[in-house]
Amino acid sequence: MSEKIALVTGASRGLGFALAEALAPEYHIVAVGRTVGGLEDLDDRIKAKGGAATLAPMDITKPEAMAQLCRSVWDRWGGIALWLHTAVHAAPLAPANHLDQKDWAKSIATNLTATGVLIPYITPLLGAEGRAVFFEDDHSGQKFYGHYGTTKGAQIALARSWQAETGKTGPKVDIVSPKPMHTTTRVVFHPGEDKTVLASPYAEASRLLADLDLT
Repeated sequence: MSEKIALVTGASRGLGFALAEALAPEYHIVAVGRTVGGLEDLDDRIKAKGGAATLAPMDITKPEAMAQLCRSVWDRWGGIALWLHTAVHAAPLAPANHLDQKDWAKSIATNLTATGVLIPYITPLLGAEGRAVFFEDDHSGQKFYGHYGTTKGAQIALARSWQAETGKTGPKVDIVSPKPMHTTTRVVFHPGEDKTVLASPYAEASRLLADLDLT
């Protein structure tokens, strides 16, 4: 590849948006998200920094769309250097015996099943030298976090298996833990929370990328 490509799934808002913006212009950003307006705002910010982005307004829960995306990336660039997976579905907090079945299905589809589809699709794009980053937010077993804690925890368990399997062969798989942030996801869980005690997604993006030695 003549230029470094970073694929960001969940780039239309929150931490994914901030990470994508922070990586430009060093990386050409392939920004995946369902919110077109958010992706367009990201594109404007990246262009203002002298960078470039390819916008992919797609739903990661659609395997055929993800196959098309990965094939298009391969045909255009031959691979990617970096994959940041921030896409997540955050269902409202609820007791386990009152789980909303639509939210349960969407949580499984977005947080777990899509990850199981994306890892095999994206591995050839990363090759041995690429890098994948997952973002842990551990609420497994906590009360009222049945939807999110179960499926997000399972996603990270899958990422840890992949990490263990690729330690000697690549790609490199990192799992990092952001601080609590003022994001839409957080507001769903804690609508009345004091926002001043939370980190901004931009500050966390800067910190995490520095810890990963990506900036």
